Amino acid sequence: MKYTVVVADDEEEIRRSLVRRVKWEEIGFEVVGEAENGADALELVEKLEPDLLLTDIKMPFLSGIELARAVREVCPMVQIAFLSGFDDFTYAQQAIQYNIVSYMLKPISAKEIEAELIKIKKAMDQRVEEFTKERKEKLDIRKTQFLIPLLLDSFQNERVSEEALLERAEECELIRNPKPDNMQYVVLVTGIRDANGKDQTSYSSVNAVDMILKKYVHYVSCHLEGRVVSLIATTPGGMGKYLHIIVEEIVQSVERIMGYCCQVGVSRSVNTLGKCRESYLEAMNALSYSRKDKSSVYFISDAEHGSGLEQGEIQEITATMENFLRGGMAEDLEIYLDDLEKKLRNGGKNTLVLSTILLTEIGAAVYKVIYMAIGECGVEVLQKKYSMQQMREMERMAENFQIIKMLCMEAKKMLMDQRKKSSEVICEQAVQIIQDRYAQQDLSVMIISEEIGVSPNYLSSLIKKTTGSSLVEILTKKRIEKAMELLQCTGMKIGEITELCGYKDQYYFSHCFKKLTGVSPNKYRREHEQA
Repeated sequence: MKYTVVVADDEEEIRRSLVRRVKWEEIGFEVVGEAENGADALELVEKLEPDLLLTDIKMPFLSGIELARAVREVCPMVQIAFLSGFDDFTYAQQAIQYNIVSYMLKPISAKEIEAELIKIKKAMDQRVEEFTKERKEKLDIRKTQFLIPLLLDSFQNERVSEEALLERAEECELIRNPKPDNMQYVVLVTGIRDANGKDQTSYSSVNAVDMILKKYVHYVSCHLEGRVVSLIATTPGGMGKYLHIIVEEIVQSVERIMGYCCQVGVSRSVNTLGKCRESYLEAMNALSYSRKDKSSVYFISDAEHGSGLEQGEIQEITATMENFLRGGMAEDLEIYLDDLEKKLRNGGKNTLVLSTILLTEIGAAVYKVIYMAIGECGVEVLQKKYSMQQMREMERMAENFQIIKMLCMEAKKMLMDQRKKSSEVICEQAVQIIQDRYAQQDLSVMIISEEIGVSPNYLSSLIKKTTGSSLVEILTKKRIEKAMELLQCTGMKIGEITELCGYKDQYYFSHCFKKLTGVSPNKYRREHEQA
């Protein structure tokens, strides 16, 4: 397998020598980009998503650790190799948590780099092999016997106490002893499909997901109902720091290594194991928003802003209806409803009774989805147009079904409109924060997403889809526009303008300014003074 590489070094001669003299192709690598500073390296990584970043540890604008931390946020599966002019073992140890696979000391010859790259490739090949290998050994029976009843409500039926559940969790290594007082739990449901939408999730997929989870959190996973279901446990700080990285790395790894689409549904966090059944249902609901032919991550808190309802077992047809409402096209929902109507008409002697029950359940499911996604106002609008009371007054099944069909299609339209409006509101909020606080030096996707109340993954993809630009690009554009205004209209020093526009480093500010305008700040000022 050939791997892609981005090479970053602020000394052009060294960088060009690396690219030119190292026998990349023979070793199994392909250089796809070069960068002269940490900021450009990060931008290239986000754009090209390479397998390996080979970077000098002392770079302008972003240090090696800062770059590694930022790369893990946007492309967590990228491996990083450091080049350093001094043997700083403490620094190297600090970098291990950021996917650092090698720490090479300068000066270093092309042959020495090639020898190290061969080792790196071997390690990356092993990771690919481990990620894709067929599972021969059985899953840990203790973990399966703990997780499946926990998620399917069996423990609640047996009235198992929280203390007993914690003891079982400790045996399965989900939590450590002593347990932190503020432990939180989240359920992830992962599905893997090929380009044709065919399910490729298998027992071996559990091993692939676990490879990523074990780097960040305590976890228990199993194969359940054709999906990989994982229960993760960590502190609130750990959940906020790692959850979005975990799900992005799962998706990116499945795409790059397996060549498949990957969908992940994420529940809200809960603070007791007894609530994990509800978390499992939330994660399954979140997964139902995804498209079969496209990789995606859905947090239930992004898709449904309600606090969640008590959810029991839902019949297969009703569950399918919910999936059509949450995801897919309106045309697909209409076709499904037409097929369902034909099936009910051709049923046996009990069809009238069973159909009435089914239609009632479908109606209730429609209102539930509308309530979760839009709220009480959405339910009221729907009730005015198509009341369930109207259906109960009917005696003919055909007319009842037409009401349900119109109810479903109207609900689908409302959900699509709401999703568009919600997306626009979120984007407007994010842009407004940038407009108001562009001078804040630590303003980031994480900070903005926390204030709006959505996940960083969701906000980033939404901004990109809506505006065509990343959040960082919008922030940079605003800062440079303000700098242009100050350069034209004031006599302030470049250093003062740098700080007012949210930059810590004057050289980095000048770099960004020239990159966007084509000229340096000083030249821009001179040109406009002459004009």
